[in-house]
Formats: sequence, structure tokens, C-alpha cells
Amino acid sequence: MNDYARVESLLRHLEAARLEQPSVSDLARLAGVGETQVHRLFQRWAGVSPKDFLQCLTVEDAKRRLRDSSSVLDAALEVGLSGPGRLHDLMVTVEAASPGEFKDGGAGRSIGWGAVTTPFGQATVGWTERGLTHLAFTDADPSAEVPQRLREDWPKATWLRDDARAAQWAVRIFPERGSDPSGGLRAHVRATPFQIQVWRALLRIPEGALTTYGRIAAALGREGAARAVGTACGANPIGFLIPCHRVIRETGAVDGYRWGTPRKRILLAYESATTAPL
Repeated sequence: MNDYARVESLLRHLEAARLEQPSVSDLARLAGVGETQVHRLFQRWAGVSPKDFLQCLTVEDAKRRLRDSSSVLDAALEVGLSGPGRLHDLMVTVEAASPGEFKDGGAGRSIGWGAVTTPFGQATVGWTERGLTHLAFTDADPSAEVPQRLREDWPKATWLRDDARAAQWAVRIFPERGSDPSGGLRAHVRATPFQIQVWRALLRIPEGALTTYGRIAAALGREGAARAVGTACGANPIGFLIPCHRVIRETGAVDGYRWGTPRKRILLAYESATTAPL
């Protein structure tokens, strides 16, 4: 069992037994390790104690981060959405498939893919010659099958599995703490114009910050289109890098993630725990 799997299992236990306030010794028994190892696990994985990590999972913390993120995001979204030429400073850029590519569904195109282990569990990665086109978490061991979503996005493509190349992508997507961020990554996606707008807006949300579906809609000039923004977030083909996990409900509730609510909560808690206050 890797560190992420242990953290997720502890989170599930803590949610189920939150009224009993499980102790560190309870967590240690659940994880099958000593109390010192539980502390080391959280320090190594998130840089904080189990208690501090759990604090980052509360609705109260989410509401505070929504409030504190507001002014930062208003400025970032206003600048970032004023035109495609203003996206050059992003660490990740999203390039839409051309109308011809969208229509032909990848006919005549060779697309690589592979399975990797990430800090947040097992995942599959897919890429074209123009950039990353797929990143999806999975709770099961990836099979030899091309991921269904990747096949749906490029139904007429030919496929080449290359786990070694996928591992190289994973190093860039999930750099070790303290190393340079994943600068210069390009995403090549098959999407509608509205989806592209939403995903580019998501790229403007800094790590550790949160926003809501309604605020994204308002930034796009689509007041009242929160549901449509939520649908576009749900269609995001590149998890983590296009950070749809940083969008939550106005109430502070964290749910509705394609790759599972526990993973969304852990991603947010991890980012909150490992970034300085806004």
C-alpha cells in the first residue's frame, strides 16, 4: 500500500468515526504501523501533522479559503480571461484541437498512453505529438485496455502503450517537493469553445486557493451558468493539472469530483497544508 492509499484509508475512517475523535494510536492500528510512523507518513506526504491535515478538511476551512481567495482570483481571472494572448505566463497551457481534428476524432493520429503511480493514487496518462491529452485517476490497477474516456475523446486514433514514457510525464506533472514546477506543459484537448473557456479559467486558480462554480461563470460573463460550469468541470480530461478540484460549492461543501470525493478532499487538504496562507 502506498502513502496515498494509507492516507485515504485513514481519511475514510476519520470521517466515519469523527464523533468519537479517533486518536493517533487508533490511526496507527488502522494503518498497521506505529504512532511515530503515522506522524512521519503525514509529514512526508503533506508536510504537516495528522491533526493539522484534518483541520484542512473541514467545511470551516473551505469557507475561509473561499473568502481569502476572492480578491486574488478576481484579479487573476480578469487578467487571464481578457484574451488568449494573456495566457503565456501559465505553467500549463491548453490548446484546443482544430475544427478538423475535432471532427475526425483522431483519424490517422497515433496517441500514446500508459499507467503510472502518482502521489494521489494510480492514474493513466495519454498524449499526442502536441501535448498531454489525458490524465485520469483510478482506484483499480489499470488494465491493458485503453482508458474509456481517452478512447471516447479520440475514437478513430490508433494507440501505443508506453508506460516508460508515461512515467516521464508523471515526473513533470508531479515534481518532487522543492523542485521546479511543471513549467512549459502543453495540453492538447478535444473540447467545445465553452469547455476551453472554463478550463483556462481553472488554470488561473492558484494552488491553495478555492473558488465556486458561480464565480467562474460570472468571470466568463455567463452569470447564472454555474451548472454549465460544473458540467464543463466534470468533462475535464486532465485531472490535477487543470485543477477542477479547486472549485467547490458556495456552502463550502466538497463533492462532485469525477475521481471521487475523498480524492478531491485530499487534494485540497494537501494543497492547503503545503502552501503558505494567501
